[in-house]
Amino acid sequence: MIPIKTSTEIAVMREACRVAAQVLEEMASAVAPGVSTQALDQLGKAAMDRLGAESACYKYKVGRNVYPAYTCISLNDEIVHGIPSQLRTIRPGDIITLDVVVRYKGFVGDNARTFLIEPVSQEVRALCKTTEEALYVGIEQARAGNRVHDISHAIERHVRFGNYGIVEQFVGHGVGRRMHEEPQVPNLGRPGTGAVLRPGMTLAIEPMINLGAGDLRIAKDGWTALTRDGKPSAHFEHTVLITDGEPEILTKVK
Repeated sequence: MIPIKTSTEIAVMREACRVAAQVLEEMASAVAPGVSTQALDQLGKAAMDRLGAESACYKYKVGRNVYPAYTCISLNDEIVHGIPSQLRTIRPGDIITLDVVVRYKGFVGDNARTFLIEPVSQEVRALCKTTEEALYVGIEQARAGNRVHDISHAIERHVRFGNYGIVEQFVGHGVGRRMHEEPQVPNLGRPGTGAVLRPGMTLAIEPMINLGAGDLRIAKDGWTALTRDGKPSAHFEHTVLITDGEPEILTKVK
């Protein structure tokens, strides 16, 4: 069953998502050549501690794999779930995705952004621009009465126009008391299908788009998803509330 939040639950979701957005913003301010991904992760943890939140990623389990860091930080051809490390340092020409998921007062806020470390090529710049645009094109369809795959189709149509690869193995999702709730929100699909969107639903919408093909492989660490052809990938994400009117982006820094 897809959770429908009460007005009280939505109020707390707004708080949780504001915290997630603030943590991401503080991490983003420190992104620069020479900074290690572990340093960014520790900065994120410190911000969560200060704001009274905790990481929803830390010690998250999938089978026997336990995620060891507080945030996910992915570089270049890493699509999602990159593990921060002191040995992984930002360099000029990189692109870096910060994915922050917090738990606050029993609810989860989830957001991600990809950043350019100059100088980058025009094709990488276009990839990131298209992926961010696709996020907002998808959000525009997150309206009561529409269906989940109306979001999916809008993202797919925008991305296919640029001839990019869409990651199919990872998708957006419902979010609330748990990081992953129903429904799944793929980044491609047939319009007019999927669950009906109703006020009170909260969704993490997150296009993950590759410069090359959409195929991926999982690294030996059991977590990091990389493009199979080694080309860069971009990822943008917001948590969104379905309302009686316009979709409300919850993970915005006010």
